Amino acid sequence: MTREIILDTETTGLDAQGGDRIIEIAAVELINGSMTTNSFHCYINPERDIPDSAFRVHGISFDMVADKPIFAGIVDQFIDFVGDDPIVAHNAEFDLKFINCELQKIGRPPISGERVIDTLALARKKHPGASNSLDALCTRYGVDRSRRVKHGALIDAEILAEVYIELRGGRQTSLSLQVRKEIRKTVFTGAMTERPRPLPSGVTERGVLSHLTLVESLGANPIWRRYRE
Repeated sequence: MTREIILDTETTGLDAQGGDRIIEIAAVELINGSMTTNSFHCYINPERDIPDSAFRVHGISFDMVADKPIFAGIVDQFIDFVGDDPIVAHNAEFDLKFINCELQKIGRPPISGERVIDTLALARKKHPGASNSLDALCTRYGVDRSRRVKHGALIDAEILAEVYIELRGGRQTSLSLQVRKEIRKTVFTGAMTERPRPLPSGVTERGVLSHLTLVESLGANPIWRRYRE
């Protein structure tokens, strides 16, 4: 069994080292390349204000998270959910930097970049020179993003899971494997029965005469003459 974690965060800004904090974190589970119903999601009190510039992106105000736990209050649940499995994120360096800054603040070990898969890097390699934002990839692969009115960690993680599957050719591969499995499982179990009425003959009178002419031209004792006797 292969387990992967699709991750996304929303933050108070873009500078983790400069004091910006995580305000929403979400992770969804993939098993053998298919999304399960198992997920982790929570809002977090960032212990600081949320600038208007960030609010316009994700629509999360400080009042909405003032009564939510701080990062230290959810870290054990988050780490337990993620486990030691590979983490997949879009522009993964951004999310990893914020998570590791939060972990550092509470004296927890960082998450290694070696276990992180960046879908932005995958998309740039697969589609060089094209736009590879999450929205652009949704359009390219036909992934429905209609519910993504604003950025949101859980919505974006779920959408990214579908995009990641497409980036790996997962849907086509899974379908092909399933078809092959079904073919292997298909066996004939019915009994042979006669048709209710015979199929009409496809042999014409002209065809019969042509065949007889051919047989007569083959010599004194052609093998075809046996089938006429």
